[in-house]
Amino acid sequence: MTEKEYTNGEVTILWQPEKCVHSGMCVKTLPKVYNPQEKPWVKPENATSQELINQVALCPSKALSIKK
Repeated sequence: MTEKEYTNGEVTILWQPEKCVHSGMCVKTLPKVYNPQEKPWVKPENATSQELINQVALCPSKALSIKK
């Protein structure tokens, strides 16, 4: 399983592309953080740690999680 990490220095987001159902919840909730047309597509520095935690909790497939 491929897993990618993105961090803002406080919170690390783990993304498991195989689980992603592309619901767009991430892009709709935090468009300044998630932009599939850019590389890297996740820019956690564009939101607060709490905003990232709240958004990741909304991921329907659990492809996004917070590293503990």
